[in-house]
Amino acid sequence: MSSPVVLLVGFEPFDTETTNPSMQIARRLDGESIAGRTVVGGILPVTFVDAPIALAELIDRRQPELVVALGQAGGRAEISLERVAINLIDARIPDNSGLQPIDKPVLENGPAACFSTLPIKAMKARLDSLGIPCALSLSAGSFVCNQVFYWLCHVLGNEYPSVRGGFIHVPWLPEQAERHPGQPAMALATMVDGIRAAIECALLTKSDLHVAGGTTH
Repeated sequence: MSSPVVLLVGFEPFDTETTNPSMQIARRLDGESIAGRTVVGGILPVTFVDAPIALAELIDRRQPELVVALGQAGGRAEISLERVAINLIDARIPDNSGLQPIDKPVLENGPAACFSTLPIKAMKARLDSLGIPCALSLSAGSFVCNQVFYWLCHVLGNEYPSVRGGFIHVPWLPEQAERHPGQPAMALATMVDGIRAAIECALLTKSDLHVAGGTTH
């Protein structure tokens, strides 16, 4: 009998970048055992049409116990645990297929917003204890990351209500930040350690902490 699975997805590079830290983290942790569960890494396309389909197919195929989606947030200095996804696509740049939807819903007639079901305050406390820069965030943006986060909430809530999931943004890698003078970055090893700890906390924490959030984004 196979062990339970954690699905960890990242994104391919976009917007002139040649790499994406979320992709690298998913690849690094693919196959690793965390709290008795096997991590399955996946890479999503940065396209509004294909990303939700690819995510839903991975969930259906892998039947995970937990789903964590990662995305790149250039300009942020810490790992951002996203609290809420909004039903809005408002792309400041085209996706990798050239589409640039403006003021469109993720899901017609869907709720205005939906929330992570990960124990994000407990996860923040865990990363704080390790000295890994981390913050709670109220904005996952309005690009493909937010779309995938919203779609994840929709799929899990309607088809897999016992499965918890959410979204985490990570900063640029140092080699990316070199192309953006003055912008913060984080070493890949630090991000991998942080996401590993966040996954372990999510698997072992049944009820989230009820403390002030300290949200910064």
